[in-house]
Amino acid sequence: MTDDIFRQLQQRLDLYSIGFPATKSGIEIKILKKLFSEQDAALFLAMTPKLETAEQVAPRIAKPLAEVALQLEAMAEKGLLFRVRRADTTRYGAIPFVHGLFEFQVKNLDPELARMVEQYHQEGFSDVFGKIGGMFLRTVPVEKSITVKHQVAAYDDAVKILEQTESIVIADCICRKQKQAIGQGCGKAMEACFMFGSMGQYYVDRGMGRKVDTAEAIAILKAAQDNGLVTQPATAQNPGGMCNCCGDCCGVLGSIKKFPKPADIVISNHFAQVDKSLCTGCETCIDRCQMEAIAMDGEGLADVNLDRCIGCGLCVTTCPTEAIALVAKPADRHITPPASTAAQMMTMAKNRGLV
Repeated sequence: MTDDIFRQLQQRLDLYSIGFPATKSGIEIKILKKLFSEQDAALFLAMTPKLETAEQVAPRIAKPLAEVALQLEAMAEKGLLFRVRRADTTRYGAIPFVHGLFEFQVKNLDPELARMVEQYHQEGFSDVFGKIGGMFLRTVPVEKSITVKHQVAAYDDAVKILEQTESIVIADCICRKQKQAIGQGCGKAMEACFMFGSMGQYYVDRGMGRKVDTAEAIAILKAAQDNGLVTQPATAQNPGGMCNCCGDCCGVLGSIKKFPKPADIVISNHFAQVDKSLCTGCETCIDRCQMEAIAMDGEGLADVNLDRCIGCGLCVTTCPTEAIALVAKPADRHITPPASTAAQMMTMAKNRGLV
């Protein structure tokens, strides 16, 4: 019975977001057993991502209201359910593995779980990013990499995203924490992930993040970009969060990097272009690129592999001779992100063949 309920849980999680596929070793079941008790797994399976009160859940599972209310709250405090508090009403909902169960362990991630997640990532979880058509996170340009003559849509401008957000929360990067826990940390800024709205409030309520004003948020963003991190908001035009990622630790970037053509599986409306008459072959851009998209050509000058370039602009901002520019893709290749998170999730489900 124990293995059955955790396999059911794995199969349920595989329907959400980018999925939670099974592996030959069964490491995904070990992860679930570490996070969930059998009782927690059973309650999770009785729920959906639709937010519900304890009063709505209790009759459905035929258990006393007080007991269900306590278990729901305990699971939310362990990062096993999402929780939204409004006035006198608290509602709970099922969550995916990413973004969800994994990220919600940021406060209590231990080396054992970190090693399990690393094994899971290596055994197959990284493959899921090639199946969702760039719909989980997208790349937006470093602000300083876009010249003033270029018009950038608000959803492609990280600063505008922050300026248009009423409530901003900053949290530690779960990916860098996970790598650090197994001795593979990159040493880059830990506090680098933004959460907005009700998601941000959940982070604050659980002590996983802190509220910041717009000015501090922009300062954190710019410091992250100066530090060589790629800014990736959620794919929706009105995202629930925005990460600043490195190719060393980030599960998304690290997975995309393994593919021969990362540009095909990332939503990005720009690419880097080199003016070879200005390039001195200093190789600064090679160190900055997270996708290994730049190499020196036969003449010792920088050359961009457009199959690998994801248009982040990190190479542009540190080129000492201003030989690299970020160029907007042609109109017929421009991608407008889904208008809402719901539309984003539906597109991901279609790309995965679930609907």
